[in-house]
Amino acid sequence: MAATIRDVARAANVSVATVSRALNEHANVSRQTRDRVKTVARELGFVPSGAARSLITRRTQTIGVLLPDLHGEFFSELIRGIDTAARGHGLHLLLSGSHGDRAEAASAIKAMSGRVDGLLIMSPHLDARALADNLPRGWPVVLMNTRGEGVQAACLTVDNYGGAYAMVRHLAGLGHRSIVFIGGPEANFEAQERLRGYREALAQLLPGSEPLVLPGEFTEESGWRVGNRILAMQPRPGAIFAANDAMAIGCLFCLGEAGVQVPHDVALVGFDDIPLARFVNPPLTTVRVRIAELGSMALERLALSIETKNFASIKPQTLRSELVVRTSCGGAQEGAASVASPKLR
Repeated sequence: MAATIRDVARAANVSVATVSRALNEHANVSRQTRDRVKTVARELGFVPSGAARSLITRRTQTIGVLLPDLHGEFFSELIRGIDTAARGHGLHLLLSGSHGDRAEAASAIKAMSGRVDGLLIMSPHLDARALADNLPRGWPVVLMNTRGEGVQAACLTVDNYGGAYAMVRHLAGLGHRSIVFIGGPEANFEAQERLRGYREALAQLLPGSEPLVLPGEFTEESGWRVGNRILAMQPRPGAIFAANDAMAIGCLFCLGEAGVQVPHDVALVGFDDIPLARFVNPPLTTVRVRIAELGSMALERLALSIETKNFASIKPQTLRSELVVRTSCGGAQEGAASVASPKLR
């Protein structure tokens, strides 16, 4: 049988409470006693119980992370940022993907209740009512790119609207008048904001141009499928704006298979600036979202909420986008510029 804390106490000739304090590095235990307890624990193969420690501290040292998906470069970067910050606080992660399904998201939130000290949520398809119905009161939560009106939680949002607006402005400045937009999932908050930026920029900057919106699913496969639809359009648009880089890359491969050259025959741009965006041929013009930074900032805010037990005082924050010009749009020399969106001025 595995050694217990009582076995360690008996072998070290101290109380159970002293063993607990020694293993938890309490200052009121002498160094000599602490070393003796640790030596005995190691010799007996004693491993402290995380569950028992949680009962005492009321902390699990674990953070729940609910994301729309766990696949793809965007989520890999986001998790990297969260994990880096979590390790700095001695925290572990419990990950779950909702796969764009409200019922799965609600189920994951309920399953994590009591198992984690707080929760990071990126669930653009959940509205405030769905969150309020499933989040226990007083639970520290940070929302990332998720509708948070009326929910007592810190909110971090990327300026999706401003980034899309700036991209249309850039394409219009290059002389494009026919810009087709590959949208994301209809119920997705990020997709809605990027579509809104596209529509409003088109109306304000190119009032004679009609919006051309084709539905996508934020995946390479959907970008490839929509690329085939664009190839069949007559006349073919001069520029394609995909609502994320995955769809832009899928569309790029579709156009290449058909012998259509980017940017010579058509300009192509994306959104997110995933690591792969700079390595495709031609390198992709996109709107940079500092994905890992978003994750690390969200974790830092959550850790602060847990430590201070002040869950509702942190004001919402919108992270600026950044226009990154590469050769896929046929524009000027490669570079990056911050986006000053109409919303943030």
